[in-house]
Amino acid sequence: MDERLASLADEVRAANTVVAFTGAGVSTASGIPSFRGEDGVWKTQFHPNDFSYGRLLSKPAGFWTDRLALHEAMYPDDAAPNPAHEALTAMESAGRLSAVVTQNTDGLHLAAGSRRVVELHGNNSRVVCLDCGERSDAAAARARVRDGDNPPHCDCGGLLKPDVVLFGESLPEDEMAEASRLARESDVFLAIGSSLTVEPAASLPTTAAQNGTLAVLNREETPADRHADYVFREDVTDLLPALADTVV
Repeated sequence: MDERLASLADEVRAANTVVAFTGAGVSTASGIPSFRGEDGVWKTQFHPNDFSYGRLLSKPAGFWTDRLALHEAMYPDDAAPNPAHEALTAMESAGRLSAVVTQNTDGLHLAAGSRRVVELHGNNSRVVCLDCGERSDAAAARARVRDGDNPPHCDCGGLLKPDVVLFGESLPEDEMAEASRLARESDVFLAIGSSLTVEPAASLPTTAAQNGTLAVLNREETPADRHADYVFREDVTDLLPALADTVV
């Protein structure tokens, strides 16, 4: 085993609080493209402005037409957790991982069996009513749009919104506060598969580095690398299972 990975494994075993912070690079092996990478959907197929909160309110039918197209481009029907998700679940089950904080909205951490997951940007599998606040299955809302019932509404008559953070919205205060607390209290913080360029979530690794060990696991360079105790460029679907096998 790589000496750096062995050293990180020793720190994980000795830690009281280990936190994983994940981005799009964790889900690409599941067939889900990134938003901002070189081949990301914002550069190749869609424009971010079409998915703003303001457009949902002003042109809901157009928003939902594009949202359906985005979903079909982003989330293949056979998308399933990959070895990176499964390794984090195994570490949590063994008491070696305290929580997952994710920027992803695909729900694959939960599908893999992770129990403590802070979803900073929401979850694509749900919709929320802008009037009554009830959450429900997004697949049903998308089916209605596909069948011409556009825009979809709640039983109360309120407009449905994807239960994700749209452009023009702030991150949920409760989730961001929990993520910040976990970063401050972590003994080991694993920043995995994220470019670490989107604030305020991108500041979490720097916060963690002030109090504990920071490991950055990402194919490309990130702004947090200079604060990190460990930097790995390997494929996380290989690296995380190797780490899990060592600490579990």
